Amino acid sequence: MKPRMVIGLLLVVLSIAFGVTAFKKSLTPYISFAEARKSSSSVQVNGVLADPAHIAYDASRSELVFALKDDKNEVMNVVYKGVKPVNFEMATNVVAIGTYRSGRFAADQLLVKCPSKYQAEADSKLAKPASGGT
Repeated sequence: MKPRMVIGLLLVVLSIAFGVTAFKKSLTPYISFAEARKSSSSVQVNGVLADPAHIAYDASRSELVFALKDDKNEVMNVVYKGVKPVNFEMATNVVAIGTYRSGRFAADQLLVKCPSKYQAEADSKLAKPASGGT
């Protein structure tokens, strides 16, 4: 093999290895609330709003405080610094990405799933009896 070919092949292999390593580091796994409390790295937790009546948003500090409840009925307090997502109170599911510290989950990002208008339309079509003439 020619030296140029060996160097080119080595560069390709190193580039692929670097890309795979960088991709793995950018993945944030979903974990349970108990695991999030033990983890020191950035993770994702998901759940539903534990008590929609007790959502606090301080617009002057851009701070949203709420509690999430997971499928095991475990509750975790979450603090998010940023603009409150639109229709947050209507969320059917919330994913918080961040780290657990100082007794609460500090979210860097929030992903909010709200009821879809298309789901409401589909539900209303299912509820209507089909009109069939005989």
